[in-house]
Amino acid sequence: VLIAVISCVFFEFLFQKITGNKNTIGNLSACVSGIMLALVCPPTISWWMIVLASAFAMVVAKGLFGGIGSNVFNPALTGRAFLFLSFPAAMGAMWLEPKSIMPVDAISSATTLSHLKAGTFVFEDNTLLQFFLGNRAGCIGETSILLILISFIFLSVTRIIDWRAPFAMVITVFAGTFLANLGDGLSAASLQGLFSLMTGGVAFGATFMVTDYATAPVTKKGRLVFGFGCGLITFLI
Repeated sequence: VLIAVISCVFFEFLFQKITGNKNTIGNLSACVSGIMLALVCPPTISWWMIVLASAFAMVVAKGLFGGIGSNVFNPALTGRAFLFLSFPAAMGAMWLEPKSIMPVDAISSATTLSHLKAGTFVFEDNTLLQFFLGNRAGCIGETSILLILISFIFLSVTRIIDWRAPFAMVITVFAGTFLANLGDGLSAASLQGLFSLMTGGVAFGATFMVTDYATAPVTKKGRLVFGFGCGLITFLI
């Protein structure tokens, strides 16, 4: 996280210096992009990959489009896309699965979604609770639904973000998953619907990504439609 923040601030400053634009690192938007970039990456990602992704995010996704407020893509997600296309093995082959709250060596593991796709995942009585708390493999910022929920409540109450796009995205993902599994019964469909919100980056994306000021709609109805579209694409993928 620290390397990502420092790198994003540095590359934004360097780009503005080279192009002769007004220096804007004081608005801390580059710090936010750095934090978000780090949180959507695996904990095993190499530090130099984060530096490259930061450069791509600040220069290509943000600087070339005119800086803050003019970018058409979220810089952090663009940086992640760059990493995913350039270093797919590093972005998806090694995950750390927490085994205990005590200091023990973590083990490499596939993600929950990978297990679901392969049909090797086994539900247990406390699975949803463990996933809600964050006891699973995944990107740094996406695992603990509890912390994401606390963040969402804080950001909504303080009116830093609008609740409409996140709400529409989460409801759409749940509804799509529920309907797709309805043939297995109401309880199974409901479980799968909840499970879809506890795995992957749905909750994180809904809270921190679809609420991005520069790339989200400005009207209330537009945000609902935007959130629905994000949720539908997520569900279909």
